[in-house]
Amino acid sequence: MRLANKIAIIVGAGQGPGEGMGNGRATALRFAQEGATVLSVDRDLASAEETANLIIAAGGIAAAFAADVTREADMAAMIAEAVRRWGRVDVLHYNVGVSIAGGDASPTEITEEAFDRIHAINMRGLVMAVKHALPVMREQGAGCILAISSAAAKHNYPFVAYKATKAAMIAYMQQIAIQNARFGVRANVILPGLMDTPMAVDTRARTSNRSRAEVAAERDAKVPLRAKMGTAWDVANAALFLASDEANFITGVYLPVDGGALVNVV
Repeated sequence: MRLANKIAIIVGAGQGPGEGMGNGRATALRFAQEGATVLSVDRDLASAEETANLIIAAGGIAAAFAADVTREADMAAMIAEAVRRWGRVDVLHYNVGVSIAGGDASPTEITEEAFDRIHAINMRGLVMAVKHALPVMREQGAGCILAISSAAAKHNYPFVAYKATKAAMIAYMQQIAIQNARFGVRANVILPGLMDTPMAVDTRARTSNRSRAEVAAERDAKVPLRAKMGTAWDVANAALFLASDEANFITGVYLPVDGGALVNVV
C-alpha cells in the first residue's frame, strides 16, 4: 500500500484501439493496487470509465472524468473535481502524447497545423494542468507531479513535433521542480523507450499498412535489454516509485525506462 490515502489524477487513463494495455491505464490500475484513490481522466469518457470500473471491480476507489487537454477550462475542472470529491490532490500524472496520429512529420514536411496540434496535446496541456494543480499542492504543503516524456527527447527521432515537445517537457518539469521545492511539491519525468502499447505499435501498424507482428518485431530488435520492448507495467512501476514516499527526496529528474537505449551509444 505504497500510495495509501493518496488522491491521484491520471490524465490519459483511457487508451486507444489495439492490443494490450497503454501506459495510462496500467498506471491507474497500479496506483489503485497500492492504495491510491484514482480520478481516471480521458477525452473519451467511455474509456476513462472502463479504467475506473476495472479499479472498482478489483476493490479500489475510482471515478471517471472527461477532459480535453487542449482546453484549459477542462484542466481546471479536472483539478476542481478531485478536490470536490476528496479534498486534495496528491499526485498529478500527465500521460498524454501524440506523434504520428497527430500528423507529425520530418523537419521539411511538418505543417503548422500538425505542429500546433501536437504541441497543444503534448506540452500545453501539461502546462495548464500543472497551473491549476500547483495552488492546491502548495496549500497542502505536498504533492507529486509526474509527466510522461519519451526517450525520443534524447535520441535520434525522425519526426519534429513529438521530439521537440517531449524535450520541452523535461525542461519545464525541472523548472516546476526547483520553483516549488520549498512548497514540498516534487516534479519528475519518465522517458519510456520502445514500448509494446496500442499507441506505439498498433498506430504504426495502421499508418504504415503493416502487420502488428512485423512492427513489433522491428521494434524488439532495437532494444538492447533482451531484444524485447517494455510494457505499460514497466512505466507504471516507475511512476509508482516516483509517486511514493520512497522517492520523497527525488525531484527534477528524468528517468529513462528504455531497456538501455539511451546508453547504447555507438
